Amino acid sequence: MTTRSKIVGTGSFVPEQVLTNRDLESMIDTSDEWITTRTGIKQRHIARPGENNSDLAVEASRAALSMAGIEPAELDLIIVGTLTGDMPMPSVACLVQDRLGAGHAGAFDVSATCSGFLYSLSIADKFIKDNPSMKILAIGSEVLSRRTNWNDRTTCVIFADGAGAAVVTGSDDEGGILSTCLHADGSVWELLTIRGLGTAHPIDQDIISKGWHYIEMKGRDVFKHAVKALESVAHEAMERAGWTNEDLDLLIAHQANIRILDFLRERLHLPKEKVFINIDKYGNTSAASIPIALDEANRSGRLKKGDNILMISFGGGFTWAGVTMRW
Repeated sequence: MTTRSKIVGTGSFVPEQVLTNRDLESMIDTSDEWITTRTGIKQRHIARPGENNSDLAVEASRAALSMAGIEPAELDLIIVGTLTGDMPMPSVACLVQDRLGAGHAGAFDVSATCSGFLYSLSIADKFIKDNPSMKILAIGSEVLSRRTNWNDRTTCVIFADGAGAAVVTGSDDEGGILSTCLHADGSVWELLTIRGLGTAHPIDQDIISKGWHYIEMKGRDVFKHAVKALESVAHEAMERAGWTNEDLDLLIAHQANIRILDFLRERLHLPKEKVFINIDKYGNTSAASIPIALDEANRSGRLKKGDNILMISFGGGFTWAGVTMRW
């Protein structure tokens, strides 16, 4: 029997502070109706001062490890998908490793924006195929509120904070990861970017005055690229797994925009009950989006043993990814 990488525990965590659409009405020129119609978002969770990316990631990780029945000391590797680390150095993964007490584990971050968790999961899959005894923690964690311009209504209504995690190890049963697909296109990076904070544009007063330390997004252009890439990678991942649309039990797509999710459901000919949606509660949490949704689906009983699950994501870079697995 083939040994596959299998998720044996999931966890998620979001900050306690909630920012609703009604709250935003008092901050910027917008309305609950405008935000809901265009994005599907009703509220989002925002980290309080002093609440950092690694704090969210640690809580999500503890929940995943508890479900898996695995102690931190048993972990061999920690991979964190994120674009909003606590600091440039060390990585969020190293901070998580220390806080968990996972002294045996290697640790590194993956910078693939909203595709960060699926990139991390794909890397974990490759490690486990080489050594099925490994126990790996794959995490997606973001504090996007600190990279958001709260005077820009095109972005501040969308982005939010949160973390999700999955414990992955080798398994000889029928479940596990069946296919992974990773893609990128750096030629259109300017459509979704944070220009400042790096070596190209080190932070100074000029960068701050330009707002280059915040997320910049050309929404309509991003939408066009996103729907095309997501539909393509969905078909690619299912084809590699030997599936058709009819074989799919649940689609967990990056929670970026309800219009994108509706488009995908129509293009993949899926009934509403086969598309997991929680963007209304959490907004767009980038790399945390899919693992939060996966954990919610798992803990709410939406996932049954033997279910065929497709996860797809798209984000700045551009990056996009697809993963199929049998639960």
